[in-house]
Amino acid sequence: MEERALQIRHACRDDLRALLDLYQHLNPGDERPRLDLAAQALDRFMTYPGSGIFVGEADAVMVCSCTLIVVPNLTRGGRPFGLIENVVTHRDFRRRGFGARILEAASAGCYKVMLMTGSTSPETLSFYAGAGFEQSKTGFQKRRIAVRTDA
Repeated sequence: MEERALQIRHACRDDLRALLDLYQHLNPGDERPRLDLAAQALDRFMTYPGSGIFVGEADAVMVCSCTLIVVPNLTRGGRPFGLIENVVTHRDFRRRGFGARILEAASAGCYKVMLMTGSTSPETLSFYAGAGFEQSKTGFQKRRIAVRTDA
């Protein structure tokens, strides 16, 4: 399959409808926020230096995204760390390296980035390992929304 150019950038308000559509490839049937609430959330992201919702486009189609929160830090020489969430690639564009490329772009500037997945799918775990992530820590979470059942 031919390699397509991937343009990676921060999401803007004009991207919200396409981004919410893309998220259906992450959590099919997930409740969509109202567009005004999504715009408010995106505006808040823009106030955190280095943080944001990264989007990747190929052939004028939004094909992948991830969210990065950059946390200031007083260890590791003052270098920040990052938290990644909502990693998604459009179902029709998977296995082309787009997901790994957007994760690499998002994590630049952080001494480490962390993410958690609820998936036990060997394909998903292999994807993260192939993107340079290692399963090396124990994670805990406290949820206010039920865990997905498609893991």
